[in-house]
Formats: sequence, structure tokens, C-alpha cells
Amino acid sequence: MNLTQKERMLLQDQKAHEELCIKKYTTYAQQAKDPQLKQLFMQHAQQEQQHLNTINQILNGQVPNLNQQQNQQNNQSYQTPVSSQSPLGNQSDADLCKDLLATEKYVSNTYDISIFEFRDHNIRQILNHIQKEEQEHGEAIFKYMESKGMYQVQ
Repeated sequence: MNLTQKERMLLQDQKAHEELCIKKYTTYAQQAKDPQLKQLFMQHAQQEQQHLNTINQILNGQVPNLNQQQNQQNNQSYQTPVSSQSPLGNQSDADLCKDLLATEKYVSNTYDISIFEFRDHNIRQILNHIQKEEQEHGEAIFKYMESKGMYQVQ
């Protein structure tokens, strides 16, 4: 598979975003005080690593099998457990969540832009799949925050 210069540049950007997500989720998992949040961040870090592996495969000229990726993802659960802890949560945990939610919003948006720039339908599908998972990460963080009183929906 031959990538255009623009496609390669967009993938390099996505690679940098995935590396940053891995670093943030891993670091924040160590800093989080709530064990549920630690677990959520570690799950997301693992999936971000899979995204990075996929981007690297595409950059190396391989088109990953989307069905195989979906099967791997379906084996992981992204449910946010409900806790009986204080509804206000921990302020430092709230800050970690706010930062990661903003990061996921940004990364999802950059995937949206990238998807429209690729010629190959299969790569578009793979990037769309990753974008959907990024949105699911954001949703899980949002639900966690909402359950802890950190995010008020008005």
C-alpha cells in the first residue's frame, strides 16, 4: 500500500496523539486515588496501545484486519462501576478526568479529519473504528465523572 505524503503526515500526527494518550493514561492511573478510576485509566491505556500498534502497521504499509481488531476489543469491558464513595469525588481525580476528557475530544476530532483524507476504504474503516473507541473512552470518563458529581449536566 502506498500512502500519500498527506496520509503519512496525518498518521504521524495520530501516532503522536496515541503516544500521548498512553503516557497520560498510564501516568494518571498511578496518580488516581479511586481504584475504579485507576482501572478505567489502565484499560484505556491498553486500548490506546492497540491503536498505536494499528497506526504503526499502516505506516509500515500493512492494512490491519478490522474484524480481528474488533474481536480483540469486544473481549474487553469498558463498564464504569458504580461506587458508594462520596458523590463529590476527589478533586485531583476530577482534574485528571477533565484533562483526559478534553484530550479524548481533541483526538476524536483529529481522527474525524483524517478519515476524510484517506483514499483507501479499508484504512478509513480502521480509523473510523479507532475514532469510535476514542469516543467510548470519552463516554466512560464522562459517566464516571457524572456518577461522582464531577460533571453536572444542565
